[in-house]
Order: sequence, then C-alpha cells, then structure tokens
Amino acid sequence: MAGLPDLNPDEQQPGYSFADLQEECSETLTDADKKELFYFFLRYDCRNIVRLLKNPAAETEPFGNLSREQYEDLLTSARELTFNVHRYPAFMSIFAREFPYNKDTEGYFPEDEMLLQYIEYCIANCKSKVMREWFQLELDITNMLTAMLARKQGWALGQYVKGEGELQTMIRENKSKDFDLGLVYDFAKEVVKIVDESDPVKKERMIDALKWLWLDEQVFLDPFCFDAVFAYFAKLEIQNRWAKLDVETGKETFRQIIDDLRGEARVPDEFKAPTPAGGYNKSER
Repeated sequence: MAGLPDLNPDEQQPGYSFADLQEECSETLTDADKKELFYFFLRYDCRNIVRLLKNPAAETEPFGNLSREQYEDLLTSARELTFNVHRYPAFMSIFAREFPYNKDTEGYFPEDEMLLQYIEYCIANCKSKVMREWFQLELDITNMLTAMLARKQGWALGQYVKGEGELQTMIRENKSKDFDLGLVYDFAKEVVKIVDESDPVKKERMIDALKWLWLDEQVFLDPFCFDAVFAYFAKLEIQNRWAKLDVETGKETFRQIIDDLRGEARVPDEFKAPTPAGGYNKSER
C-alpha cells in the first residue's frame, strides 16, 4: 500500500493500471487475502455470464476470476440435467440454467437480477466485515434511490425494492418522503439530495462521491490492512469507470462533492463507543 500512488477523486485518468494492480496483488497478497478479493472480481464474471447468455460470441470484460473456457464450461454444465454447480458459485449456474425461461418475461432485466444475486452472495460469504458492509451499502443506496424516485413519480414500490431487511421493510411500510430512513441511516440525507439532482452526470458523481468517502472512512485508522487494499481497488474501479466517459466536465464537480461530504462527515466509528451488534452506518453510532 505504501508504494501505490494516491488516488485523487478529481484526476481525469487513474493513477494506476487496474491490470497492474491485479498482477502486483497476485504476487504479494496471502492466499487468504486473494480469496477475499475473489468476491470483488466476481462482479466481472457475473457481467460476462450475462453477456454470453445473451450472445455466445460476445467479447468478455477483463479482470474476472474465470477464463473464457470456464465461462463456456459453466454455461454448458448449467444445461445438463444433473448439472454440477460446485465448480462455480451456485447462484451463477442456477441463473444460467433459468435464463432461457426468464429472458422473455416482462420486467425481467438479467443484468439487474444477476447483480442482486451477486451482492447477496457476497454479503453472505465475505469474511471481511468492511467488504460485507460495502456490498450492503451498494444494495441500500440502490434501494433508497429507487424507492425515492418511485415515490416521486407515483409508482408502486413493491416491484422496485430488492432483497429483504430492515431498510426494505421501512421503505414498504413508511409513508414519509424519505421513509424515515434518515433516523436510522446517516447517509439517507445525501441520497435525498441525489434524488433531487436534475443533472444525470452530477447525480452519478454524487453517488460515487458518497461511496468514495465511505471507503476513506473505513480504512482511516489502518491504511495498510487488507481492507485498505480492497478500498483501493474499489476506488480505482470508480476512477476507471469515469475515465471511459467524458469526465472533464465532471472532474471539478466530483472534487467539490467530496469536499462537501467530508465537511459534513461524522467522527469515524473507531473513536466512538461500540454499537449494538448488527448495526451499520446508523445515526446513533
């Protein structure tokens, strides 16, 4: 970590190659750490499975854990009567097997469904608490944004809220503008601002800035732990995504959003008294 360049949210181009970082980690991390990073890169495998299900000749994204041959093996085995799901995460094989029956269903979006299953799989299986909470944060922010937008547009909420938990129950049962989520989740007020933002580019920037700051807070006291490696990958992924777009217009905006969020940030959890088991990112912390 000490030898890696700092990542700045206002840089137009990432300061480090994603592929180079992957290679360096493969040479220096322990086997246990590599197993944890498997969950991070599994996102790319999930995207590739959906691509190949829709078009077997499609090009696949790099950075996944699996090779092209393994993708084809997974898809082939999923079609077998007694298919073996043990070579790969079971949810991927089951998704592939059920895809032909679901693909023409109205309202079925395979990318969204696969992403949900991926996030739930990581929450259930990651040993790193920070990684589990990162995936939970992704799901929570998505549900908040979707629910608030749905209410704003007068849509029925039931079909848009994904997963089960405290947040989902509050969304389904509460009638207030923000579902009273601000009483429990300290990032809910920022999500309200994001929903009210009319500029779609700035809206995406605000989402990423919220995640970036969260990652900073998690490794503030221990910048050389495994979780710091994960946070570096996650932030580099954000930078890579914007590097593929026209980020010049949004560069300064992203820096300003980060600065504004830091100005409102709470004291890191480590400086506070322990919270009850099961809670995270809650306002009573």
